[in-house]
Order: sequence, then C-alpha cells, then structure tokens
Amino acid sequence: MARDTAWRAAVITLSDGVIAGTRQDRSGEVLSGMLAEAGYEIRVRKAVEDTEDLIVTALLEACDEVDLVVTTGGTGLGPRDVTPEATRRVIDREVPGLSQMMMAAGLAVTPMAALSRAVVGARGSALIINLPGSPKGAVENLEPVLGVLPHALDLLAGDTVH
Repeated sequence: MARDTAWRAAVITLSDGVIAGTRQDRSGEVLSGMLAEAGYEIRVRKAVEDTEDLIVTALLEACDEVDLVVTTGGTGLGPRDVTPEATRRVIDREVPGLSQMMMAAGLAVTPMAALSRAVVGARGSALIINLPGSPKGAVENLEPVLGVLPHALDLLAGDTVH
C-alpha cells in the first residue's frame, strides 16, 4: 500500500556536552539531513542530557508524535551511556535484526563497533533506533537500515498485507 504522506521523525541527541553548550550537535544535524533527504518529515529535534529518566520521558513524548525516533549518543560503555537502558524501558518489542544490520556495517569499518550497545525496538506504532554519538558512527549505522525502514514502519502502522 502506497503512503500518501511522509513518515514523521524525531531526532534526539543525548549529550551532556550539547546541553551544557560545550559541544555542537553535529550528529543530530547530519541525521536530520539524512532523514529529510530520504523523505522523512522532521517533527521533533531536541537534545537531552544523559540521564535515564529524562531520556525515557523524551522517548515517550516522541513516540506519541512521530513514527520514527532516532537517538544519537549514549550507546557506549561510559558511565553516563544509558540510552539502551532507557530505550528498553520504553519499547514493547525489540527488533534485533536492525541492530544486527547496524553492528555488521559498523564492524566492516572498525572493530570498535563491537562496543556499541545500540537497541532498536517498537513502542506501539513507533520505531526507536539508537545510534552512536559521533557523526561518522551515526551515519555508518543509519545508512544500512534506511532502506528497510519504510517497510518496518508500514508493518507497525498495520499498512502491509501479508
């Protein structure tokens, strides 16, 4: 079934530095550009500090407004990297195949990709994708799944007949 309107997306940057004003949100900027170029309507664009409860709140709010929520940051092993934990508190179902696609693509570039704990999952009809905080890592992880997302979103919206 063809979709008449653009999918609605949120890009949420999870970074204490961006909130403090000591870092520029380059990852959020590049991801917003990628999604807009792919035909998504960016409805939510915000930064949140690396605090699990604040991330949960931001994810819940975004899932009520959009079809696709992309986060950037907080997926590593640092003490403030809590994005996967927050995401698991919000989602109804994990979508491990998409996170495996991202991992495979990342490992083709660097063995450091193995340190990512990114989660992909669905809450209701919204899909949440955790991406690394670096612009390069965020792009390298989003690119391999970008072509699959329309079908995933169709399935979540109940718009695909099997």
